[in-house]
Amino acid sequence: MFSYKNLYNYYLKCRRGKRNTINALKFELNAEENLLRLEEELESRAYKPSRLIYFIIEKPKPREIFASDFRDRVVHHILINRLEPIWEPKFIYDSYACRQGKGTHRAVARLQAFTRKISLNGEKPAFFMKLDIKSFFVSIDRKILYNLIKKEIKDENILWLIKVIIFYECTKNFVFKGNEKLKKLIPYQKSLFQNEGSGKGLPIGNLTSQFFANIYLNQIDQFIKHNLKCRYYIRYVDDFVLLDRNKNQLVKWKTAIDNFLKKELNIVLNPKKQSISLITNGINFLGYIIRPNYILVRKRVVNNFKRKLFEAERKIKNREFLDWGLLQATFNSYFAHFNHANSYGLKEKFTLKLNQCYNN
Repeated sequence: MFSYKNLYNYYLKCRRGKRNTINALKFELNAEENLLRLEEELESRAYKPSRLIYFIIEKPKPREIFASDFRDRVVHHILINRLEPIWEPKFIYDSYACRQGKGTHRAVARLQAFTRKISLNGEKPAFFMKLDIKSFFVSIDRKILYNLIKKEIKDENILWLIKVIIFYECTKNFVFKGNEKLKKLIPYQKSLFQNEGSGKGLPIGNLTSQFFANIYLNQIDQFIKHNLKCRYYIRYVDDFVLLDRNKNQLVKWKTAIDNFLKKELNIVLNPKKQSISLITNGINFLGYIIRPNYILVRKRVVNNFKRKLFEAERKIKNREFLDWGLLQATFNSYFAHFNHANSYGLKEKFTLKLNQCYNN
């Protein structure tokens, strides 16, 4: 597992798309020596994660990000490669985050298919219930997570490494990059710093955190599918959607889910983000409004794109520097999102706007 050959192969994998980053370049300058040292640390169990990069993103909402050092990402890839074959068969089909062959767009398509099936293509009334976890990543109980993994893993080397990563206190070894004022945007209850010494919380920004989140919430997936026997259920990270023709059934399920989460996982539903409504009113999910017969792009996504184009126009008008390559990449990214919705008119409008930028 920790052989030099294995480390080298995952070093190459991690390097893809990251080769021009400072940490990757530093590692690459003495790649052979760094990999040999990493191999020795792992084999002797002297390995400890390096200092993380802590920064804050503002959109779609303010979040703390703790990014691991390049050498630690190599280790994360090796670990996940060992865990995936064990856990993938245990995950339900309709868990869509951070899994090969899944993702946001497949989740959206699947949810629309559910709305069509349960409503008989709009002929029968049906309801949806949307839920999420309150401050999910900072609320994960590390001891519960480790014990869940320990039930399935017997290899002592893997368990040792998992324990090192799960229980590492990233808030005690980091360097902050960015504007200090942005720290004020993070609500106290959503910060890892409020959990120091509590044994709770995983850093957003690590591959391992994303995979561990699926292991953690697989417990509620199994409960909903096999105990509650909900046929139409889908999850993306901590966003849940359940569908049924009986509104009262959804209300009962919500109570059962809330009780299960508190008792088994030591987390709670977000009281501010709970909704039960007719599917014809549209399901707000992963940047889209989903109905049985069509899908729309959320207004927030459209408005964000508008702001970027208006900013480009302003720079052109004031003869300021404009990175045309970045503008084109942004345009392509949003259009890729629009392509999964009924958005012909929207794309026509923005194409015209972009052409005006080029002509000016």
